Amino acid sequence: MKKDTWKGFEEDQVAAISFDDFLKRISSRDRRTLLRMKMNPRLKKFVEKVRLVKKTNPKKLIKTHVREAIILPEWLGLTFGVHNGKEFKKVEITMNRVGKRLGDFSHTTGRVAHSGPGVGATRGSKFVPLK
Repeated sequence: MKKDTWKGFEEDQVAAISFDDFLKRISSRDRRTLLRMKMNPRLKKFVEKVRLVKKTNPKKLIKTHVREAIILPEWLGLTFGVHNGKEFKKVEITMNRVGKRLGDFSHTTGRVAHSGPGVGATRGSKFVPLK
């Protein structure tokens, strides 16, 4: 059976990876975001909150509006409620989500299913008798 890996690391190795090693393995845009965390107090406060919740109650759902937060390896196994503009969507952190953003997994737009034309949809349908 094939094991899940993230950039050559297995799950137990990813959870123990240092922050500097993690920075080397992500894209430059994400690296810059994490290095500039001091300038974004909202992101810094969120990361501190997640660390506190992980120590005290790791099973708790962490609700957040911070969709731009990059998923860190230390968050493996945690569950977030990411706001999509209307509600909090449940996002569980797994191996394949490390290094991406929380907002990537809580879509802001829904699927629209258009049906066929009905009465009043076109000018010609005004003259169709109703049953």
